[in-house]
Amino acid sequence: MGGNMATILVVDDEPNIREVVGLYLRRDGHAVLLAADGDEALRLHREHNPDLVVLDLMLPRVSGLEVCRRIQAERRVPLIMLTARGDEEDRIIGLSVGADDYVVKPFSPRELAARVTAVLRRVAEPEPGQPTERVIETGRLRIDPNTREVSTGGEPVALTMREFDLLHYLAANPGRVFTRDQLMDTVWGYAFAADTSTVTVHMRRLREKIETDPANPHYLLTVWGVGYRFGGDR
Repeated sequence: MGGNMATILVVDDEPNIREVVGLYLRRDGHAVLLAADGDEALRLHREHNPDLVVLDLMLPRVSGLEVCRRIQAERRVPLIMLTARGDEEDRIIGLSVGADDYVVKPFSPRELAARVTAVLRRVAEPEPGQPTERVIETGRLRIDPNTREVSTGGEPVALTMREFDLLHYLAANPGRVFTRDQLMDTVWGYAFAADTSTVTVHMRRLREKIETDPANPHYLLTVWGVGYRFGGDR
């Protein structure tokens, strides 16, 4: 990926969605590959090694979840999943198999293009000579931003890129309350009104991974009517 240019694979069985999304991404300077089903998506992924994948959850032949699993098993690649409005559980599953984010249909192509830009910016190589960041240790939890490793009670915890970014940001600002809009702006990099339900889904997923009792969290606390804050032992 050179400069702002990236190769992006767009997978959706609806031709109008493929074409419109492809148009917006090309306008941003990206090379775009289009696939109508899971088999074609897997073939294009192997042949072209895209920098990012936009993937519909509901696909003919091979499901979007299975495509996501296979892609991430071959090579870790940033992936934004497209989902229909429905059960939150589908989004949890998508995140658990390697999606970095999701967009709910119907969606704004402009918003999706902005999310693509934000994800690409997040995964860009850090500038050489960046200072070492402080390791955060509180109770059983250890967060190392330099290696992007997290452990609880000495046991490693596997987090996605976005899960790590969210946890580290909250932990680096203990006690401070953040609204979902603030977290979308800072952690996701979306400086405009967006669907903030992704924050809720990521928070639920994080609690399942790091909390001893996710229903009664110790670290990731909800401030009702406002947002979230990081608790723990400071």
